[in-house]
Amino acid sequence: MPPDVASGASECPRIAVLASGRGTNLQALLDAIADGRLRASISGVFSDRSGAPVLERARDAGVPACAMDPARFDSRRAFDLAMFDAVAASGADFVVCAGYLRLLDEVVVERWRGRMVNIHPSLLPAYKGLRTHQRALDDGIDMHGASVHFVTPDLDGGPVLAQVRVPVLPGDDARTLAARVLEREHPLLVACVDMIAQGTARLVEDGVMLEGVRLLAPLQLAANNTLA
Repeated sequence: MPPDVASGASECPRIAVLASGRGTNLQALLDAIADGRLRASISGVFSDRSGAPVLERARDAGVPACAMDPARFDSRRAFDLAMFDAVAASGADFVVCAGYLRLLDEVVVERWRGRMVNIHPSLLPAYKGLRTHQRALDDGIDMHGASVHFVTPDLDGGPVLAQVRVPVLPGDDARTLAARVLEREHPLLVACVDMIAQGTARLVEDGVMLEGVRLLAPLQLAANNTLA
């Protein structure tokens, strides 16, 4: 079982990053660590896709990278248990799912409860799951965005720590909207991970506590990349 980051048990918290794609959110974390905006380190990067660019990005930064093939396991649970054994072996204090495209078995979710967050490209609870940008466009909404939430067995349903709002512009398609949301995802994720790493924010039974006060609504990322 990883140490309790929320209690401040780790002087320099170690983050395991799970990702399936390009790894731009990983890069945002690496850059923030390098310039002192994020007081943590990356213990390892873990992927379900051996060809995912995020692995090369990690190795280029000197971060251990591990890929496992789900097809080599008898079940999703067996795969997840093996993956999270590797995560634990890396010395991770908590986990950031940053574009990880697999559902997680509830056994590992419960083992890491309060120590795992996910960044999701919508203003949750709207548009859980995939194809969030196209679904937003299909509904004709004028405000979209991204959310960082604690991971629970409910798909994209864990308590939300913070969000960033991104306007939908005339002429947007799923590609242009996704690119504009992704640009704002990066500072959102960095700000949230730093709060969790420093013990400022933590998961409780009925939501998120921020410096001892229960959040009544998600924090919002301002234009200057601060949360309020």
